[in-house]
Amino acid sequence: MREHRVELLAGLGGRVVEVGAGNGLNFAHYPAGVTEVVAVEPEAHLRGRAQRAAVRASVPVRVVDGVADALGEPDASFDAAVASLVLCSVPDQAVALAEIARVLRPGGELRFYEHVVAHGAGHAAVQRKLDDWRIWPTLVGGCHVARDTGAAITAAGFTIERCRRLRFPDNALGLPHLIGVARLSPAPRA
Repeated sequence: MREHRVELLAGLGGRVVEVGAGNGLNFAHYPAGVTEVVAVEPEAHLRGRAQRAAVRASVPVRVVDGVADALGEPDASFDAAVASLVLCSVPDQAVALAEIARVLRPGGELRFYEHVVAHGAGHAAVQRKLDDWRIWPTLVGGCHVARDTGAAITAAGFTIERCRRLRFPDNALGLPHLIGVARLSPAPRA
């Protein structure tokens, strides 16, 4: 997944909020143009690992306790947000994306790398059953693989500028993912 993390973060700059930072695997890949990363992670064990990774990062990283639907940061205080394998596990994507939009400045970027529902009817039906029967979410930390995250991002007021679908791992058993960039609509002129 290293190459996906590099692709996800390439060209980022300014102040960034990373939602669901996990163990901090993204930190090593933030480019020099990033002035600060505020890494939000609710789980204590992962947050501890992220704090250790932050010390080794080449950009300033501050790891904080928090959840995607209540970021605890001021309105319009970030240039970009990163959601990497987290929007599949939040309780409500619409609420989490609204909170991300709230803390982004008008025109700010959302970088995303997420599990998504398959396009093929058979694969999508299996994903929905795994979610409905709570099999996959129970085994994999609340992850729901049958979400249409691209549609949720658009519904939250973002315009997807660049996006590609991929399977990871890259074989018949791989889960569908989206990786891309979306931009928050600029504020209307007065």
